[in-house]
Amino acid sequence: MKRKVNMAVIGTGRIGSVHTRNLVRAIHEANVVAVCDIRLEVAQAVADELGIDRVVKDYHELLEDKDIEALLIATNTDTHAFIVKDAALAGKQIFCEKPLALQLADIDEVMQIVEDTGVKLQVGYNRRFDKSLQRVHQVVASGEIGRPCILHITNRDPEPPSLEYARTSGGMFLDMSIHDFDMVRYQIGEVEEIYAIGNVLVTPYLKDIGDVDVDIITLKFTNGAIGTIDNSRQCVYGYDQRLEVFCSLGTAMAGNEFENTGVMGDRTGFHSAKVPYSFIERYADCYITEVRQFVQCVRDDKPVSPTGYDSRASVLLGMAAWESFRQNRPICMQEFTGK
Repeated sequence: MKRKVNMAVIGTGRIGSVHTRNLVRAIHEANVVAVCDIRLEVAQAVADELGIDRVVKDYHELLEDKDIEALLIATNTDTHAFIVKDAALAGKQIFCEKPLALQLADIDEVMQIVEDTGVKLQVGYNRRFDKSLQRVHQVVASGEIGRPCILHITNRDPEPPSLEYARTSGGMFLDMSIHDFDMVRYQIGEVEEIYAIGNVLVTPYLKDIGDVDVDIITLKFTNGAIGTIDNSRQCVYGYDQRLEVFCSLGTAMAGNEFENTGVMGDRTGFHSAKVPYSFIERYADCYITEVRQFVQCVRDDKPVSPTGYDSRASVLLGMAAWESFRQNRPICMQEFTGK
């Protein structure tokens, strides 16, 4: 019987609690020995629910514990970089929620320390683990429907974030669109040029912090393909998630998933079930699969993916999108990275 990996979770808020439940209930390769949160009562509630004995407020206590082999970091974005650096210097294997940081210098410093210490670092771009999106990737990569020509992603949240969250999120292009930037690289490859337009049409308070709540992003890829992304912070009918890669000999698509496949027809037309309301529902299986992969890679000493490099690449695209939006012009990525 293969050994279990002793792990601790740092950050037990919305996504951290999801990861902790998955680790305890579904990922049997892991053994959760502790949870940590600066809000001790939040961590304690999760620990009580799941039967976890150790609860701490200061993550440094976990770094000193030699019995803890790996950490899952699900704290606020602006804390990721320094916690990952401390964890790497302590020799811990690391799974960190996206993104590593919102500044390239911070990401580069993290990646250098990770490289120097030789620890594993997997970043939580969970959509790469969605079976439908993986199938699109496999079909396109196989070449059986020709070369990729046009990519389109629709990504619309059911409700906007709080103002408190939005202030530190990096804004639309570095928070919500960041998943799409990782996905376009996963599906097609590297981006050559990006152009972003946006506005505040559904969430007035975002205008006060210079953010947008709807956008259209156009892309040119280095292989000649072109693409579009459309985002909205509010979508009244649910969590709208669609992707298509149109190729020279066909197309590959991943549509919305529904609560069930039943369809009712009456005099007013046909009616189907609702789409999931949140990312936690829509990508529930992905959260399990990505962390299971990480734990297995730690246990079996195999490379992890997505990496810190993937996080850097998507953050760079987010920064370029903001630059494009502010200057109202396309941004050549070679020009942008040459700054």
